[in-house]
Amino acid sequence: MTDPKSSRRTGGRAARVAKRAVPVAVNPAAPGQRGGQYQPLSPADCHKIYDTALRLLSDLGMGEVPARLWDDLIAAGCTDLCNSRIGMPRTLIENIIDKAAKTFPLHGRDPNRTIEVGGDNVFFGTGGAAVTTLDRDTGVYRPSTLTDLHDFTRLQDALDNVAWFTRCCIATDVPDMFDLDVNTAYALMRGTTKPVATAFTIADHVDPIVHLLDIAAGGTGQFARRPFLKTHISPVISPMRFGEDAVDVVYKCIEHNIPMSCITAAQAGATAPATLAGFLAQSLAETLASLVMVNVISPGFPMIFSNWPLVIDLRSGAFAGGGGETTVLNAASAQMSNWLGLPSGVAASMTDAKALDAQYGVEKGMTSLAAALAGGNLIYESSGMTASLLGASFEAFVLDDEMHSMTYRTLRGIEVSDENLGYDAICAAILGDGHFLGSDHTYQAMERDYHYPSLADREQPQTWADAGAQTAWDRAKLRVDDILATHKPTHLSAKQDAEIRAAFNIIG
Repeated sequence: MTDPKSSRRTGGRAARVAKRAVPVAVNPAAPGQRGGQYQPLSPADCHKIYDTALRLLSDLGMGEVPARLWDDLIAAGCTDLCNSRIGMPRTLIENIIDKAAKTFPLHGRDPNRTIEVGGDNVFFGTGGAAVTTLDRDTGVYRPSTLTDLHDFTRLQDALDNVAWFTRCCIATDVPDMFDLDVNTAYALMRGTTKPVATAFTIADHVDPIVHLLDIAAGGTGQFARRPFLKTHISPVISPMRFGEDAVDVVYKCIEHNIPMSCITAAQAGATAPATLAGFLAQSLAETLASLVMVNVISPGFPMIFSNWPLVIDLRSGAFAGGGGETTVLNAASAQMSNWLGLPSGVAASMTDAKALDAQYGVEKGMTSLAAALAGGNLIYESSGMTASLLGASFEAFVLDDEMHSMTYRTLRGIEVSDENLGYDAICAAILGDGHFLGSDHTYQAMERDYHYPSLADREQPQTWADAGAQTAWDRAKLRVDDILATHKPTHLSAKQDAEIRAAFNIIG
């Protein structure tokens, strides 16, 4: 056993205090921690849901199939069920699942920000198409603007725990759809080097926007070689039919090697069964239909299996982004995707709260933690979204970033080793000073194992009162003010910016 006297602290108290006050440089639980600990479904449940989904696809099939896709699916072995519905045989689906992309990178323009999707890696990011922004001055919602989108982009660029950024709001002050898609892509290029995502209104917008992305990538064809933008597409419309415009976008994005999240967004009791098991079966079938479509067009193409179970309040028909049903459904969706070995995308942290209040905290904390514990590879909508996805908030972004750090720390779990068990350190403390403060064992753990919140308040009540009795919202406002005042990235060179502006109607 180590000599207790040799393990005692040395040096003065002031030196020890100064040492502990130095900020920890290493994030103890960075994005990409491992999920999968929470499994709301038993193996038998997974098999029953999966079997029902395959039966729906083979016997009921998909409707409203665009002609081009119909021909491609029939050539791949799908069947004409009559009544303009196409069946997808079980053997075909299972063959496609086996050969589908299981892991792939989502590139950042900065290679250090690239993330690997799939397996049991968990990453929080954004999504949504909020049409209102919680105004930072008035505290009430107003229509979202292009300036908001630029500010949201550079705000999250400074947040370590937001792993990728999808445009979180619609610039309602840009009425032309082409200008909207172009200026959205421009905001993403200018404001961040993380992996980004957007949506294309129609397929005709893809070619010119790829030209913009090529300029940002350094030349013609460079974007497709290392695509740093993915697209969000909903090619399947619940219940069980394709959407022609979105399918056209799928073909065009595959042509340009743009990775995609194919999102199914059925609503329980409206466009899918109200029973949770029935909902999961139909929603799984619909997302599998997207997987079949993508892999028939281009085998092995990078697609995130984005099966988003959404809930409505059956009393009123209003969308409900929080609550226990959303919590368990999205966790079960992540579990099912992982069970199939497919890169999973789910939606969480979609609070119905309008203010940053207790409802906000409960709904975001429950849904995002469950989705992460279940192993959702990409957890969308998890940063900055409020008001049932109708709103986005700057303050919410920084509060959610801190929430994600706590979730990542939870996922990291507890490492059990001889060193961490600390037998010698326990003996040294008990036979020595009688406590663990300031010991090397404690200091090493402090740097390696603990996350220290920057917004949550841990002061004594009187200290908190003397400092102004600030709420979490107050502290978040100050953090947003600081980031937006100091973090003003221009991730496009002057030459790139000028070339983009010469080719497109860049507003502002």
